Amino acid sequence: MKLFGAPQIPLDNIVSLEKDTPNLIVYAIPVMAFFTLLEVGHSWYEKRNLYRTKESIGSTLVGLGNVLINFLIKGLLIYGSVWIYNLLPWRMELNWWMLLPCYVLFDLCSYWSHRISHENRFFWASHIVHHSAETYNLTVSFRLSWIQNIKIIFFIPLALIGFHPVVFFVVSQISVLFQFWVHTEYIRKLHPVFEYILATPSNHRVHHGCNEKYLDKNYAATFIFWDRMFGTYQVEEEKPDYGITSKIGNRLNPWFLNFHELKDIATDVKNAKGVKEKLFYAFASPTAVYNRKKSLNQIPPVVESEAEVSNEAVVLVK
Repeated sequence: MKLFGAPQIPLDNIVSLEKDTPNLIVYAIPVMAFFTLLEVGHSWYEKRNLYRTKESIGSTLVGLGNVLINFLIKGLLIYGSVWIYNLLPWRMELNWWMLLPCYVLFDLCSYWSHRISHENRFFWASHIVHHSAETYNLTVSFRLSWIQNIKIIFFIPLALIGFHPVVFFVVSQISVLFQFWVHTEYIRKLHPVFEYILATPSNHRVHHGCNEKYLDKNYAATFIFWDRMFGTYQVEEEKPDYGITSKIGNRLNPWFLNFHELKDIATDVKNAKGVKEKLFYAFASPTAVYNRKKSLNQIPPVVESEAEVSNEAVVLVK
């Protein structure tokens, strides 16, 4: 079976290639909507109230915006991947059995992209929307930043291996869809084998916790063994406190949810004295920036009132 030696893809075939690349996420929307409504109804029936109305609507609006943006720029992304593919002296044929090795390597790139997004404030601005929810349910999986495609630079090494662009884009969508089911309180711990290999709901709940022991842990999208390998694994012990350390409250506005951190970065850089200080506020880890601002009493209060929170109180899973 021939692996390399595929011909270049003519650039005038981009339109047909785009049409041949399935929009798996769009096709999956009805399925995700069904299970989300099922979780909403079940939590209501059990009086567990795992959803906050405004927060969940905000998550859904963010998700719909992300789908729309990806739909609009899909052709541009495919063009870029084809351009790189054509430059390579080695190019893989379009073989569907390449999905598995491509997926594993994609997940490795995803681990480092995700980790850097937590360790560098500039990239954190394109990821914070996913973590600002203070509840944990299936709608949190919809909270994908409208500017997250800036992190595509971390996947260039994968493109340079020579995978066919269609394989690359199918794998990226499967990865996103895998992460849908891990955003739930209803699935507790799975068999130890699965917990050791996969980013299960239990493993991913840790990642969303803002407890000190849970910060910057469990970055893997699918295979948790990356975290075990690189020293960022943490088992779920006490129940996570969800959200970010600088709470933003129960927000609905998708524009605010996507861009408030960029606004904060611009303000901090503007007010900082000296180049070193400005670079710190732009590119240091979010934890370091938070601790600096906390020591200077610069952490703003949560905007919403206590009454708003109590009206939509969340009864967490025991």
